[in-house]
Amino acid sequence: MARHSRRNEAKEGGRSRSAPAGKARRDGAKSAVPAAAKGWSPAPDRSALRPPRRASAAASSDWLWGWHAVTAALANPARGAPRRLVATPERARELGQRFPDLAAPEALDGADIARLLPAGAAHQGVALKAAPIEPCALAELAGHAHGVLVMLDQVTDPQNVGAVFRSAAAFGARGVVIQDRHAPPFSGALAKAAAGALDAVPHARVVNLARALDELERLGWRAVGLAGDAEAPLDAVLDARPTVLVLGSEGEGLRRLVSEHCDALARIPMPGGFESLNVATAAAIALYEATRHSSTVA
Repeated sequence: MARHSRRNEAKEGGRSRSAPAGKARRDGAKSAVPAAAKGWSPAPDRSALRPPRRASAAASSDWLWGWHAVTAALANPARGAPRRLVATPERARELGQRFPDLAAPEALDGADIARLLPAGAAHQGVALKAAPIEPCALAELAGHAHGVLVMLDQVTDPQNVGAVFRSAAAFGARGVVIQDRHAPPFSGALAKAAAGALDAVPHARVVNLARALDELERLGWRAVGLAGDAEAPLDAVLDARPTVLVLGSEGEGLRRLVSEHCDALARIPMPGGFESLNVATAAAIALYEATRHSSTVA
């Protein structure tokens, strides 16, 4: 992986939608391709256009809700005993059958549960306050390199991050690497979108993604960044080597310094001509392709 002069973390904020002059260009990525050949580009971030949602007066941001998210958390011994568990009478009976050693949850009707949660939360009759999931050290997550990792470059939308975890679980990814300062809380809407995958897929938090990519290279990983204007299609870039799929934020894509630390840049071909996929959809496609190519040697 190309080495660059030491730069402070603030300089990592520069972004590039084109292939860098560093290692990725040597792997065949170019700065631009004809519009007809372009692949996936991050969808514009429209979160600022959405009207703010009114939360319930007693709503708290540290709840988990939804059947899959809550049952996965209860089944995870690292979470410890629930801090508070509320359920409708029907869901309480289901929890008792599934977790016979669990203390009986607090029985509430659906409307009372909704008042504890942010407005619009689809709680499915159950909500939980539990200890948060602790991240792994990067070396622990990526040791004995094989398979696929996902790295998210300042992806901040909770539902997208949750959906990426769900795809990572579905395709057997080793884990997810996120930046410590630019990731949403692992609760609420994110956990609901992950549908239990937060408790199935380990993750690491790092301060600086470029330095993390250097460490991953030393551990035997090859980084492939997704960029809509890369020349090479994803299936031509992937191989059986341990792979880190690096995806950028909505609307901005990969930052320049992050893309420069990738071994290759690749695009997801879009023969239909519609080039706007959100990052969660792009991650699912990339994971499917990567797991087809990945080594089966554990």
